[in-house]
Amino acid sequence: MELLPATAPPISKKKQGFRSLKLVNADMDQLLSDQPIGVDYGTLHNGLRYYVRCNSKPRMRAALALAVKAGSVLEEEDERGVAHIVEHLAFSATRRYTNHDIIKFLESIGAEFGACQNAVTSADDTVYELLVPVDKPELLSQAISVLAEFSSEIRVSKDDLEKERGAVMEEYRGSRNATGRLQDAHWILMMEGSKYAERLPIGLERVIRTVSAETVRRFYQKWYHLCNMAVIAVGDFSDTQGVVELIKTHFGQKIPDPDPPLIPTFQVPSHDEPRFSCFVESEAAGSAVMISYKMPVDELKTVKDYRNLLAESMFLYALNQRFFKIARRNDPPYFSCSAAADVLVARVRLHGFSEREISVVRALLMSEIESAYLERDQIQSTSLRDEYLQHFLHNEPVVGIEYEAQLQKTLLPHISTSEVSKCSEKLRTSCSCVIKTIEPQSFAVLDDLKNVVNKVNLLEEEGRISSWDDEHVPEEIVTTKPNMGHIVQELEYSNIGATELILSNGMRICYKRTDFLDDQVIFTGYSYGGLSELPESEPSVLMDMLAGKRAELVYQLFVTNLTPGEEDVKIVMQMAEEAVSAQDRDPYTAFTNRVKELNYGNSYFFRPIRKSDLQKVDPRKACEFFSKCFKDPSTFTVVIVGNIDPTIAMPLILQYLGGIPKPPEPIMHFNRDELKGLPFTFPTAIHRIQWIHLLNKPYCACREVVRSPMVEEIHFVGFLSKLLETKIMQVLRFKHGQIYSVGVSVFLGGNKPSRIGDVHLALDEMLRLQEEGPSEQDVSTMLEIEQRAHENGLQENYYWLDRILHSYQSRVYSGDVGTSFEIQDEGRSKVRSSLTPSTAQLALKRILPFPCKNKYTVVILMPKASPFKLLKSVFQSARTNYGREAKILAGVAGVAVLAFSLWRHAQNNSRHLLGRAAN
Repeated sequence: MELLPATAPPISKKKQGFRSLKLVNADMDQLLSDQPIGVDYGTLHNGLRYYVRCNSKPRMRAALALAVKAGSVLEEEDERGVAHIVEHLAFSATRRYTNHDIIKFLESIGAEFGACQNAVTSADDTVYELLVPVDKPELLSQAISVLAEFSSEIRVSKDDLEKERGAVMEEYRGSRNATGRLQDAHWILMMEGSKYAERLPIGLERVIRTVSAETVRRFYQKWYHLCNMAVIAVGDFSDTQGVVELIKTHFGQKIPDPDPPLIPTFQVPSHDEPRFSCFVESEAAGSAVMISYKMPVDELKTVKDYRNLLAESMFLYALNQRFFKIARRNDPPYFSCSAAADVLVARVRLHGFSEREISVVRALLMSEIESAYLERDQIQSTSLRDEYLQHFLHNEPVVGIEYEAQLQKTLLPHISTSEVSKCSEKLRTSCSCVIKTIEPQSFAVLDDLKNVVNKVNLLEEEGRISSWDDEHVPEEIVTTKPNMGHIVQELEYSNIGATELILSNGMRICYKRTDFLDDQVIFTGYSYGGLSELPESEPSVLMDMLAGKRAELVYQLFVTNLTPGEEDVKIVMQMAEEAVSAQDRDPYTAFTNRVKELNYGNSYFFRPIRKSDLQKVDPRKACEFFSKCFKDPSTFTVVIVGNIDPTIAMPLILQYLGGIPKPPEPIMHFNRDELKGLPFTFPTAIHRIQWIHLLNKPYCACREVVRSPMVEEIHFVGFLSKLLETKIMQVLRFKHGQIYSVGVSVFLGGNKPSRIGDVHLALDEMLRLQEEGPSEQDVSTMLEIEQRAHENGLQENYYWLDRILHSYQSRVYSGDVGTSFEIQDEGRSKVRSSLTPSTAQLALKRILPFPCKNKYTVVILMPKASPFKLLKSVFQSARTNYGREAKILAGVAGVAVLAFSLWRHAQNNSRHLLGRAAN
């Protein structure tokens, strides 16, 4: 089924403008509706609640959820982690489905595992989510039946538990990195004195490894009751009543427990004195200070409650604006900040915010609600589903975007500066304050933290904190309007509904008008020539010097000469040095760097940046190169997609893009086919192996080099990557329980974007598929997943932006973007129609070396272990009868995560207007 429009869709008639939206009676005591607005809401006789709403974004899709008010906080000591295990077992086996057949069924209808079928366990609840197609009548019924299975029919046998135990264990391992350890430590510190502190959802390793099926079954039967559940269905339905009837069909016959246990509540105790903690984490990305305040969640029942919520939102907006400005000062105390810092809050308590600060925040919030109102009929079904989840789980009111827009429009102008400033009273160190530091090495001590807090409190008491020095903000960024350019050539491409303009300064503009979102226009641009054109003597790190100096407007980007000030260079270098230090501490970065070293040799482009490299950077030359990249508009192609009105946009395009001056002589005018490829040589040995003993999580990446000149092979690569990902997940996770996740990705990096080039793939364990081929069901599932993703993408502006951009950058582009687009689309259709088990098998033999184990690279990231244990592991693996590759994997006690990278042609030789990757 092809959904490409022959012409651009007509823009829908403009909805009622936000400015004409009527105000409401702002009675502060008026109750907000406790019933969700705009949804068919009710309760079945057995206690199950349901929410059903028609919504056509995306078309022919439904976002479903089963919410259960049962999470890890309900676990007993011997059950820590069981709530999460139940969630895993739901997809493994139920009364009607076995051996992960639920996942296979959902994938067979295009609902990809992970992206469209997933679940999450928190301390208080467990939520199962599906995103399924509904273009066939039976699909919605089948998907709702799956949720019904989750509610009461999860099978918890010994065999089921053993199969899933490994995947849960690998998820646990994956959370043991520096970020996970710090998050857990923060959670325990914040929840100290409450059961929440001892009930992290991931659980305990000993429970995951040893818990019995009987214990898991007991938890499931005790807490999974229909009176604690809700089903949410939001999608492209013809009506809600038919969906309600389906819910009744699949859930209505379930008999409720006559005496289900009450869900207990667990309090988090408050404290008057601040708590302090200093965390030392050797793998932390950097140093940080976190100041947190625990406070009860305010009820949102009346208009006054909503007004208070708006005031708090304005307070946080204004506070974060100050944090951002401080980070941009000379010699700032931090590089970034978005959490409450007591010294600044103390300043707010003493002096408040300025009228200008609050007026800016008020305008931002008004702009946000206006955008939401204009796009009220274009909200994604998943977003609406999440709203109803919050209503069920946390009693958050759902008043509807129309009424909320009226409320904000009515209330925002009357929330005063002093009212916003008073919100700082809640952020005192006597208000259950928790202060902690995070450092890779120990420098701060508890006494230091206490002394700083006491000093700030004393300064506030004595009124010795100065007021905020608000900087002058110019009225306009572009003070002198450029001369307007003109259109030299205009072409219409009806097959993609796009218009191409060549401006008088040579810049190419391609715009596509859509009605997907009424308030969204996105654009990006590129020009050939980048780091590949620099000699090795000019370190590639020089581009990193520019991270903090992006221009806000494209015009300013072209006409401004970047001149580094001494303080600017100092700040950027500090940030760069900290980033390099963080990279050196991170085991995953060390792993990635080792993989690059093996696969790219010692190519300077792929080498990790070291502190010694930073000393070689010449800031002046870096800025000169950057400015030079944006001096010639004739080398740039800009693609614009969204609800663009040409009568409004064209004067802006001609002035701010067409008005960019063209230099008298070409600057960095590169021909695509004459660009240099990045210098590197792939390994030619059969395989190379490195052992890195750095982390508590084994990680394996298998990479392979192959060649193929056919344009269609690019599409084959995409389809085969999905096939490989699905099959490897089925074998290594669902069958053997050895991994948690698999990634098979397409990487564009390295070669010049010519019409003839190499396709580089990296795969492992492909021999069976090469020799036997996939099944009919495997191919059908792969095609269905790809088609459903394609259909969803056709309703998104970003999808069209990328496709048009790629059509310009494609090797087949020769001046006609419509033809290039058509060739790529025909290539996709041709591969889809020809893909069968036999053609997929032939493609695997053709694209990969056959047999595939003739050439690959394996890099394994290992946990820290004693030399004795490591030697024992290798010795034991050597006693097996497997081949050399199997010995290696066995010697590392099983592969935890496989990351497969498919290498193909690159377009990394591009300069991008907005720093957005266009590959």
